[in-house]
Amino acid sequence: MEKKRFFTPARVIFCILSAAVMAAIFYLSCENADKSSETSGFFTDFVLRHFVRGYAESTPERQAELHDLVSHIVRKCAHFSAYASLGFCTSCAVGRRRLFTAGSLISWGICILYACSDEFHQRFVAGRSCELRDVMIDSCGALTGLLVSLGAMAIVSRIFKKKD
Repeated sequence: MEKKRFFTPARVIFCILSAAVMAAIFYLSCENADKSSETSGFFTDFVLRHFVRGYAESTPERQAELHDLVSHIVRKCAHFSAYASLGFCTSCAVGRRRLFTAGSLISWGICILYACSDEFHQRFVAGRSCELRDVMIDSCGALTGLLVSLGAMAIVSRIFKKKD
């Protein structure tokens, strides 16, 4: 009987990717409010120019209102997608399994703890704040990434079973 290896090359790669995503989140969380607004402003302006009909012809007051709304949405989508990436990577690092297992809970728990520590860290960055709402968005993003990874692993597993 062949012994199953815990540290497979794929798991090691996904551990490294998880650390890289965490480092990117930490780096972006270190930006003060002005720099953070500048970073998200690029995406906000892109969305406004290409997806909001009549934005250029709107009054300055309406443009400011739309900018604030779209900026808020872009920032929350950034939270969600960053943590979806983290959830995907940590889930793949844990390896193949079913949804309701200790491995899935550990993977999601790591992401939630990192989200909490990230928000706490932001309390000490100029102009940034610590918000429970962001932890909730981050947690939902991580869960989404975890679910996507489980689906991807199931598909890959079926493909390799058909080849055997």
